[in-house]
Amino acid sequence: MGIVDFGQASHVPRFHILDLISGRHFSHLVAHGRGSDPDHSGWVRRLSNAPGSAASSGGAYLVGEDYYGRHGRSRRLIGLDPENSNAEVRRIVIHAAGYVSPAIARDGKLGRSEGCLAVAQADIAQVLERLGPGRMIYAAKL
Repeated sequence: MGIVDFGQASHVPRFHILDLISGRHFSHLVAHGRGSDPDHSGWVRRLSNAPGSAASSGGAYLVGEDYYGRHGRSRRLIGLDPENSNAEVRRIVIHAAGYVSPAIARDGKLGRSEGCLAVAQADIAQVLERLGPGRMIYAAKL
């Protein structure tokens, strides 16, 4: 299961993956949408489900199938709540991005996505392995 704490700044590893059987957990950097942080402060100011908002959405997601796109191997997300029901229409996915890395985080903030959960290139294989199809992710300002 994944938990994204959008209440934390983007330079903090705030994408937590929990193995509910072993009790182990892993934390990763994750970008938020530029529409959630219009001033590029590194903090989520708002969440939105609206198409064209370029914002991150909160709520529960079902992890869908892999596909290969502009960012390489990625995984679809299916919104399960009213606040993220447009995830498929908006093409909100998990993907790797060059604007997410520990080196960039040292500058105090990551780059921003179009609302996707963008992780570091070095982390994408582990994230996709641990959050396969049928797994759950919950995102919110906790």
